[in-house]
Amino acid sequence: MAPNPLCTGHSFAIFINFYHADESPGAEFRVRSTPAMFENLSQKLEAVFRKLRGQGRLTPENIDESLREVRRALLDADVNFLVVRDFIEEVRKRALGQEVLSSVTPGQLIVKIIHDEMVRLLGSVRADIVHSQNPPTVILVAGLQGSGKTTFSAKLARLLASKGNLPLLVAVDVYRPAAIDQLEALGRQIGIPVFSDRTTRDAVAIARAGVVHAQRNVRDTVIIDTAGRLHIDEEMMREVEAVRDAVHPHETLFVVDAMTGQDAVTTARTFNERLGFDGIVLTKLDGDARGGAALSIRSIVQKPVKFVGTGEKTDALEPFHPDRMASRILGMGDIVTLVEKAQQSFNGEQAVRLQEKLRKSSFTLMDFLEQLREMRKMGPIDQVMAMVPGMSRMQGKANVDERDLVRIEAMILSMTPHERERPAVINGSRRRRIALGSGTTVQHVNRLLKQFDDMQKLMKKFSKGGLRRGMQGFRLPMG
Repeated sequence: MAPNPLCTGHSFAIFINFYHADESPGAEFRVRSTPAMFENLSQKLEAVFRKLRGQGRLTPENIDESLREVRRALLDADVNFLVVRDFIEEVRKRALGQEVLSSVTPGQLIVKIIHDEMVRLLGSVRADIVHSQNPPTVILVAGLQGSGKTTFSAKLARLLASKGNLPLLVAVDVYRPAAIDQLEALGRQIGIPVFSDRTTRDAVAIARAGVVHAQRNVRDTVIIDTAGRLHIDEEMMREVEAVRDAVHPHETLFVVDAMTGQDAVTTARTFNERLGFDGIVLTKLDGDARGGAALSIRSIVQKPVKFVGTGEKTDALEPFHPDRMASRILGMGDIVTLVEKAQQSFNGEQAVRLQEKLRKSSFTLMDFLEQLREMRKMGPIDQVMAMVPGMSRMQGKANVDERDLVRIEAMILSMTPHERERPAVINGSRRRRIALGSGTTVQHVNRLLKQFDDMQKLMKKFSKGGLRRGMQGFRLPMG
């Protein structure tokens, strides 16, 4: 049973309420400011849009002033200067002469124009993997050493398996120490077979044998993890070309570390000239607060970004949707991806039970703990929160310290079932016992109980007026 997206909204409201109820100095449970994906760029663009709000109309003067700041923000984000130049010119052409409707402010119109141009810059439409009509589909993964090729190969195998495919991983990196061991370990972790041959250093022979092995064992997808170097050299390029010519891949993916900025663009250009790859994979995007590579690379090499890596775990891989990414960059959230993640992670029966508890105003500490655990399955909490529309404008929005979540769980588990159901019975001696049992302090327990009391009041608003009314009651910006 698919979860009701409304239940997901309830969970976020519970979580947001907990982390923003008290941002006073010294508060133990709070959102901490650390750079996140596109955070620097998003903040600077939001400052530009803020200046435009409230103005009666767009003029050449305020358009030029705003675009100067947008240009500066993009260049500071390490976006290629040629890309920035063309982007600004396109936005200016569309903005000049536009009349602001009575229901639209200049700021909203500029956001819409910039959003549309950013979607175009990022590729307009989602580019998926091309599958062969005659299996197996062969996918060649290339890139520099350290870009995350091996981890991506495993992530892609897991993603394809979740859609019903039968992938086989093939290890042809015979140079990097323990490369084969790493891929085999990842394969065991995700339950995907790995083909390797430690008796030879002939990458071409291993790749060919891997495809034959897939055919004999009814595996419909072959993912070939090739060798890389710390920098581009002729020997590496010749070997990757030889593997490509030997197995004739249906899809060649170039993997690049997003945190390398303009170097990523330069490397992509060189690989594309030699390999003619079909798509780009940006890894470590979760650690790139600027985002220049993501905004530059497609425009420079004219090849689509197909996937982005958003963490180290094998499930931290997202198909690249230009419109959704543009919305995240502009602080508009990404509710579609949010609901998709929730549908993959949330237990349908639990969602139904939560709805009933909310309707009856019987939400307990154990229910809160279950919701917290379900949310954590969706990935790092700060990334999930960034998908909530309006969250980027919330003061203090950023990374959540996962240790706080562990502490909350320890405190709740240190309570008796009766205490979890009826927190009002927790007196002074019980609070001391809970603190001792969870390795926390009485102040931590007091704070948890106070926050939970606030949550219950918020849940009553949800049960009476629905998600949006409850969110407005908490005074969250709704975009």
